Amino acid sequence: MTDPIADMLTRVRNAVMRKHKGIILPHSNLKQEMARILKEEDFIRDYKVVETDGKKALKLFLKYVVKGESVIVGLKRVSKPGRRVYVKWDAVPKVKGGIGISILSTSRGLMTHKGSYLSKVGGELLCSVW
Repeated sequence: MTDPIADMLTRVRNAVMRKHKGIILPHSNLKQEMARILKEEDFIRDYKVVETDGKKALKLFLKYVVKGESVIVGLKRVSKPGRRVYVKWDAVPKVKGGIGISILSTSRGLMTHKGSYLSKVGGELLCSVW
């Protein structure tokens, strides 16, 4: 697998389309931090690190509103292995007019566009979620 972030986003996108309650992903610290951000921003209900067949896995519990519609409407990978996208702290683009979030990889760890602006730290623009 050359792009584990794109794989995670695709698995979440597919699970949302099929209205699954949760999904299991291969674990990595980067994916766990992305799950933490998604939980803090109320895009997923919860996440948990579990053991499957002696290996760590990450279980995401997806969140739906009353009518069965997913909280996550869209996910987009911005920076790719073939084309990295870096932004300054004051030039992070708004996602859907401020409804969504951008996740950045900075020298201080993963953070949203809001955290990047408050910390005045730029970095690699990983993905957008709305």
